[in-house]
Amino acid sequence: MNDRPADTTAHHPGVQSDDVRRELSQTDTGGRKPHVTIISGLSGAGKTATSKLLEDMGYRVVDNLPAELLGDLAKLVVRDPGHYERLALVLDARTGNVAEAFQQAVTALEARGVSPQVFFLEARDETLIRRFSETRHRHPLDTQDAGVAASIERERELLADIRAEADVIIDTSDLSGRQLRERLMAALDAPHLDQGVMLQLISFGYKNGVPLEADIVFDVRFMENPFYIDRLRRLTGLDGDVREFVLAQPMTARFLDYVQQFLEFALPGYASEGRSRLTVAFGCTGGQHRSIAIAEEVASRWRATNDGPVSVWHRELERS
Repeated sequence: MNDRPADTTAHHPGVQSDDVRRELSQTDTGGRKPHVTIISGLSGAGKTATSKLLEDMGYRVVDNLPAELLGDLAKLVVRDPGHYERLALVLDARTGNVAEAFQQAVTALEARGVSPQVFFLEARDETLIRRFSETRHRHPLDTQDAGVAASIERERELLADIRAEADVIIDTSDLSGRQLRERLMAALDAPHLDQGVMLQLISFGYKNGVPLEADIVFDVRFMENPFYIDRLRRLTGLDGDVREFVLAQPMTARFLDYVQQFLEFALPGYASEGRSRLTVAFGCTGGQHRSIAIAEEVASRWRATNDGPVSVWHRELERS
């Protein structure tokens, strides 16, 4: 953080109240130190896009939490670093007294030894006006039909103090989504931040349709179907017997090798194009056996080779 007034405990991390000392003495962080970013800036400057990018990087995003709850959030960050190892807190003009909320957030975090990294997003007036015109959204401060230009001017005044204390100021006027991600990645102080593409795997059944969010779809119905084996019919691909049946097929082994090679080849290209997430779906007839076993095995192989973060969602299991 930039230098701040040191006249109160709020802006002096080395000075802690008795309550905070007692709270920290009862907290076991396991040696992990959370990384907290505060995202602020002008409406229309890209805070929503930035929040989504941070979510894809593994951050929990909290948008405009009421000021009176910021202290409780700071306690959670320190008490439960496993869940709040990366936190992004959005504070802007919608918060109400945003300057006060900002100072309360910094106070609560720094008193607990966490120095938030502050990002401020802005853009030229003409760019912001054009964006509001294109989206037909109303400026959050345009409550008396003063117009977008007057609302932008007022917002700049309200956020001036936060801008002055920001660690990183990003002008998004001429930035593409990819360029914004690159600027964000380059500026983040988070330790061990993975800069690869997040791989999301989905298993599904064709009888319920292809997942709309899938970027790539693999049809695994060419594999022998465990549904027609009596002892396996009522099980799923998460059960060992079904998994063994599917993976033991010679064509399955070849298919898994092909998928691994394809992902290792393709993901760097997606990353270079600014993608932060790739969703790959595996489909079989009902989404209960083959697709689940394959998605789990692909994820297991991906983790074993340390190729990057991966998550698995079995769509049909959530429906049943």
